[in-house]
Amino acid sequence: MDNFNIIRWILVLLTSGLFTSFQVQAQSKKMNVLFIIADDLNCNLGTYDHYLVKTPNIDQLAKDGMQFNNAFCNFPVCGPSRASMMTGLYPDQTGHYKLRDHIRQHVPDVVTMSQNFMNTGYTAARVGKIYHYDNPSGIGTPGHDDSVSWNERYYPRGIDKDIEKKIFSLRPGKFGATLSWLAAEGSDEEHTDGKVATKAIELLGKYKSEDKPFFLGIGFYKPHTPFVAPAKYFDLYKTNDIKVPQVPKNYLATLPEPATAILQAHKEQVNLPDSLARSAAQAYYATISFLDAQVGRVLAALDSLGLRDNTIIVFTSDNGYHMGEHGHYQKSTLFEDSDRIPLIISYPGMKSRGKTSNSIVEMIDLYPTLSQLAGIKTPGYISGRSFKKVLDDPNYKTRESALSQVRGGYTLRTEKYRYTRWRKDGPNMTELYDRLSDPQEMNNLSGAQQYGDLIKKLDKQLTDRIEESAVAPKGLTVIK
Repeated sequence: MDNFNIIRWILVLLTSGLFTSFQVQAQSKKMNVLFIIADDLNCNLGTYDHYLVKTPNIDQLAKDGMQFNNAFCNFPVCGPSRASMMTGLYPDQTGHYKLRDHIRQHVPDVVTMSQNFMNTGYTAARVGKIYHYDNPSGIGTPGHDDSVSWNERYYPRGIDKDIEKKIFSLRPGKFGATLSWLAAEGSDEEHTDGKVATKAIELLGKYKSEDKPFFLGIGFYKPHTPFVAPAKYFDLYKTNDIKVPQVPKNYLATLPEPATAILQAHKEQVNLPDSLARSAAQAYYATISFLDAQVGRVLAALDSLGLRDNTIIVFTSDNGYHMGEHGHYQKSTLFEDSDRIPLIISYPGMKSRGKTSNSIVEMIDLYPTLSQLAGIKTPGYISGRSFKKVLDDPNYKTRESALSQVRGGYTLRTEKYRYTRWRKDGPNMTELYDRLSDPQEMNNLSGAQQYGDLIKKLDKQLTDRIEESAVAPKGLTVIK
C-alpha cells in the first residue's frame, strides 16, 4: 500500500465510528485505584523490620511494589489527617483542625481525590472509614464522611460492636481514646473489618463485570482501639516476647511544656505496670495481624479476578501510634512514632518493583501522585507534590523535608534531623533530635550551645515551610 492510501485509511478511521469504539476501549483501560487505609497503624510491620509482628500479606505487597520508609502525615489526628490526604492541602490551608469536623465546613467547593477521579468517568466507592469516624461508636454509620466524594458508600458493622461489654478498658466502658482490648469470639468475616473486606471483594467482582474504571477506598477500622480481634491472632504473640520501651527518670524535664502536656494527657495510660503494658502491646499486634489477613483477602480477590494487571494499589495509615515510646500511648505527638506512617504502592509496569525508598513524602502527596499515575489532571490549588519519579527511581527526591503539626506546634523532619517548635516564641519551646545517632528521639539537643547555628538554620526552614503551608488555595472558598 503506498503512502497516499495509508493516509486515506487513517482519515477514514478518524472519521468513522470504528475509531470511536477504539476510544471507548482505550477509556476502559484506565488504571483502577485500590486505596487501602488502616486506622492508627504505625510501622510495626514485618516489612518495616519489626522484631515480632507478623504481617505476611502486607510484606508481600511491599515485595510487589515500593515501600516508603520516610512517609509522614501532616496532622497526626484522624480527622485533620484524612482531610489533608483527600484534599491535597495542608491543615492551615483548609482550617480543618478538629477531629469531628466535616471537610466541607471549611472548603465547601473543594474537589477531593476520589471526586477528581469521579469527574473523569471513574466509579468512586468507599467501604468503611476514609474520612473520620468515631471509632468504635460510629461503626455502622456514615461517620463524618463526605458524600460528594463518592458514587457509592458502604459502612459495615460486625459482632465487635455487639460484644463491647466484654471489652477490657483502662476506663471501663470507654474505648475510642483509651487502651482497651479483647481476644474475641467469632470468625474474621463476622468482625467489622472482615465485613469491610467481604464488601470490598463483592465490589471488585461487580466492577470487573461492568468493565469500568474504579477508585475503591477501603477503610479498615483496626488497629484503632479497642484492640479487638479473633482470639487466634492474640495466640500469635506471647507477652514475654514483647519489648516494653523504657523512659529515663526526669525525661519529661527535657521537653517543652506543651510536648509534656500531650504525653500526659491520658492519665490512666501513664506509667503502666509492665504486665499491663505487655498485654496492651500483645493486643495491638494481634489486631495488626488481623488487619493483615483482611488485606490479604482483598488482594487475593484482586488477583483471582484478573484485576491486578490494571490496578494501582496503595496501602497506608492516617497516622502513627505510640505503644509506650516516650511513655505515651495513642498518637497526637510530634515524634516519629506519631507522624510517620507506613506507605506501600504497587502498580503494573513498575520500574522499581520490590525496592524501598528513603525519600521523604507527605500524605498530601498521594492525591497528585495517584492522579499522575492514572493520567488525570489535578486542580491547580493542590499543595501536594507528585512523587511518581520516586516510584521510577527510589533515590529521587521530591522533598527535602516533611511538615507535620498539632495544635500549638509544628515539626520539621529532614533526612538527618527533627526540629520542633511550640508556640511562636519563648524560651524552652523547641526540640532538636539527631535522627542518625538518636532514632528514638529521646535526647533533646535544643539547649546545647554547639547546635546554635544548626537550630537557626532549621528554624528558618521551618518558618518558611509553615508560611508556604498557609498560602490560601487559589480559587477555593475557605471558612476557618
